[in-house]
Amino acid sequence: MNMPFDYMKHLLETTVAFVERTGVKALELEPRRVRLMAPLRGNENHIGTMYAGALFTLAEVPVGALYLTTFDVSKYYPIIKEMTIQFVRPAKTDATIELVISEEEVRRIQAEVDAQGKADFILEGQVKDTAGEVVVTSRGTYQLRAIGK
Repeated sequence: MNMPFDYMKHLLETTVAFVERTGVKALELEPRRVRLMAPLRGNENHIGTMYAGALFTLAEVPVGALYLTTFDVSKYYPIIKEMTIQFVRPAKTDATIELVISEEEVRRIQAEVDAQGKADFILEGQVKDTAGEVVVTSRGTYQLRAIGK
């Protein structure tokens, strides 16, 4: 929380080597809202569309961005428990995802973690191509945990 944009962007794009190799970029990082992009170039599969693993990565990484922008990183850390993904259509261009979490949900999660040491939450996302067409839908179950508990 209260980290400069450039620092959060650097953490998000370089901390996990696999994410860095995929080329995921932070476009917008705000409390409770993030928008990320993965380039087609370097992520093509055998038919020239975006590789499924790159799309999965783009669908999963925004929760880490929401964590950096929304929660106190000195008190909490996130993990993924489960994720389902549906490939709607081939991604033939760069792809983006925007995730938003409500202030009410943030308060619920923090209160539960403070009381019990952990809290589950669900986020649904849509990965879109440059024309705004949905190429992937995702549903992830995440958990925020208290550091040291």
